[in-house]
Amino acid sequence: MTSGQAAEPAEAEIFDVLLSGTVFLDIIFTGLPHPPAAGTEVWAEGLGSCPGGIANLAVALRRLQLRTALAAAFGEDAYGDFCWDVLADQEGVDLSYCRRFYGWHSPVTVSMAMNRDRSMVTHGHRAPVTADELLVSPPRTRACFVHVQPEDEQWVCTAKQQGALLFADIGWDHTGVWEPALLRRLAGFDVFLPNAVEAMHYSRTDTPEAAARALAEHVPVVVVTRAGCGAVAVDSATGEVVDVPGLNIASLDPTGAGDVFGAGFVMGTLAGWPLEHRVRFANLCAALSVQHFGGSLSAPGWGDIAAWWRTMARRADGDLRGYGFLDDLLPGHAGVAVRRASATIGLRRMA
Repeated sequence: MTSGQAAEPAEAEIFDVLLSGTVFLDIIFTGLPHPPAAGTEVWAEGLGSCPGGIANLAVALRRLQLRTALAAAFGEDAYGDFCWDVLADQEGVDLSYCRRFYGWHSPVTVSMAMNRDRSMVTHGHRAPVTADELLVSPPRTRACFVHVQPEDEQWVCTAKQQGALLFADIGWDHTGVWEPALLRRLAGFDVFLPNAVEAMHYSRTDTPEAAARALAEHVPVVVVTRAGCGAVAVDSATGEVVDVPGLNIASLDPTGAGDVFGAGFVMGTLAGWPLEHRVRFANLCAALSVQHFGGSLSAPGWGDIAAWWRTMARRADGDLRGYGFLDDLLPGHAGVAVRRASATIGLRRMA
């Protein structure tokens, strides 16, 4: 493929989910005793590398067997090769709407996981192409997951007109303003999935629960994630409120857990599950992901979900009873093993 060219998409392809965004190479350090200080060196116990950014969501969706297409720019460098190979060949994400560019290097993020949270340093440049340029004629899709922008994106409007459900997140405001007017951008979206900090800042509320109720005035379904403390969801049409606590699972790296949560909620929504089951399933997917490095290759497959439930079902007391719907769900899905992040990209072709 020559620079700036895209692969030919399948004619009249219909996907479950269509995504657009930035793919990063993520390098993740875990087990740091303390943050690095000026003039010092800190050794980490663990290291992993994998595609990040929008790749977190793409891989998590594919591992739940949803047909997923991604529109993104890739650099023609070793990092771009690695991310492309993992997404297309290993995970089966459709990259027909992606393009590669010579001279534009792949964005890189270094994530340092400490005390059940993480800090990140990122380097990159603006992509040489917009999502609307990549998706001049977006394929038909059942759903889109969109990072809300200050301006309308035509591909999102087109997908909505074609009947797609729109899922949205909004991201961190580096300006610190958290302008509530941005919430007007949610008009037309079906589901909004902010984290607790974002939700409280934008809604000017003091708790995730109050934030979820306030945001439900802007969008039909709101789910506010609370990191390791679960999530609260509000369906504004029915008035239903679901509050699911976190699961007691040891955390190695929380990078991308919110994206994995989002993938689980999309899965449940497209399958027509009740709100509580959707939140619990997404909560479980996110909890299983923090046991591994990175956001994309940490995402669980159906085999991981089944293995967890086989163990937990024997002692399904208290809140675990709420996951009993997995008994009916899991037999219909194959338990294919998934691959995890490795410490280096240099040995990727020696499997």
